[in-house]
Amino acid sequence: MNPAASKIRINEWIRSPQVRLIGPKGEQLGIVDPREGVRRAREEGLDLVEVAPLAKPPVCRILDFGKYLYALSRKEKESRRKHKTIDVKEIKLTSKIEEHDYQTKLTHARRFLEKGNKVKLTLFFRGREITHMDIGEKVIGRFIGDLASWGGVERNDGLEGKAIHIYIAPKTGKKGGTSKSSGTQSDEIKDQQSR
Repeated sequence: MNPAASKIRINEWIRSPQVRLIGPKGEQLGIVDPREGVRRAREEGLDLVEVAPLAKPPVCRILDFGKYLYALSRKEKESRRKHKTIDVKEIKLTSKIEEHDYQTKLTHARRFLEKGNKVKLTLFFRGREITHMDIGEKVIGRFIGDLASWGGVERNDGLEGKAIHIYIAPKTGKKGGTSKSSGTQSDEIKDQQSR
């Protein structure tokens, strides 16, 4: 049985002393006793269904309960289908990344942004690379600049331990829309690190 069906009161299960009755064609039939509404519904070969239980008095409609449940389940499925989940995809870099690897990761990031997902850009410093953070900042600045047409920086967490984390959100609307500019990303990174 549909879980929604157990919450909907029909026919003799309607306990209110009076209900606002709506006919099978949507016409207002006035405020009546629920037994009168059930009698009228049976004459039509239909059910009396409480469609607005919180109204004063509750609103009941004469209709086919099976068709009503089917319409409710269709609406629920449609709303679930339209709901878009946004995933966060991670791209990991190092400050000594080779050009081919850089281009491959850039292509993946573009694809993620085109699909509407966010990209978490993580640049790791290994060993003594941390002493040359400027090299890593240049790699990040270039990566963000190359993705400027597809997305902009949403959040810059800066340096955490031996890694820099930056979140890039896809641009909404048409390509080249509004988003944070990527002009001086290395300055943003330095500002985050100085805090």
